[in-house]
Amino acid sequence: MIPLRHTLANRETPFVTRTFVAMNVVIFLVQVMLGGAAERIIQTFGYIPARLLHPAAFEFAPWEVAITLATSLFLHGGFVHLAGNMIYLWVFGGAVEDAFGHARYAMFYVAGGAIGSLAHTIVFPNSTIPSIGASGSIAAVLGAFLVLRPSAEIVTLFPLVIYWAMAEIRAALFLPVWFLMQFFSGFLSLAAARGTQEVAGVAWWAHVGGFAFGAVVAGIYRLMARRRV
Repeated sequence: MIPLRHTLANRETPFVTRTFVAMNVVIFLVQVMLGGAAERIIQTFGYIPARLLHPAAFEFAPWEVAITLATSLFLHGGFVHLAGNMIYLWVFGGAVEDAFGHARYAMFYVAGGAIGSLAHTIVFPNSTIPSIGASGSIAAVLGAFLVLRPSAEIVTLFPLVIYWAMAEIRAALFLPVWFLMQFFSGFLSLAAARGTQEVAGVAWWAHVGGFAFGAVVAGIYRLMARRRV
C-alpha cells in the first residue's frame, strides 16, 4: 500500500519533517556520488548490533557507537529504500509534528529510530550487518499518528490483479495492517536466520519497536494534554 496523503489540515508548516526529508535525499545523493567509498561510510556510520555490545572488538569507543544510533537513520541502501521511507515520512510526519511541536517532534524522531535499532539488537544481538535507514523513526511516527489521529482518512494507492486502485482508508485500519505486516515479517526473519543471529535485508523488529515506542509516547502525550485541559 502506498499512502499519497491524509485528509487532515496542518495548523503549521511541518518544516522539521521537510528538513528531514531533504537531509535524507541529499545524503543519499552524496552516497551515490561516492560510489564504492559509500560502503565504508555505511560500515562506519551505520548501526551494527554487535558493535554496540562489544565496541572494543570493533576498535570503537562506546560514545562513537552511540552516535551511530542517530547517523544510521540518514543512510539508505538504494533508491527504493529511500523513496519508500520518504513517502511515509512526508505523508504522516507533518500531522505528528503539528501535535508535538517542532522541537519535541525532532527529538521524538531520533529517539524513535534509536529505540527501533535497540529492538533489532534484542532480537539479533550478534549481527554484524549494518542497519541503516529511517524506518525505525518513521515507524514511530506511524505509531504516534495512529494514537493521535485514528479517524484520519489516508488516500492510498494499492495494487489489484491487473491495475492500481485508489481509495481512502481510515488510519485506524491502515496503520494496524501495516504494523501486523511488520510483525509477521519479523517472525519470518527469525525463521530465516535459524539461530545464526545474522539477518540480511529489512530490520523488521526495528519497525515493530519504533511503532510501539511512537504509540506509547503519543498515548502519554494525549493523556497529559487531557489532564491539562
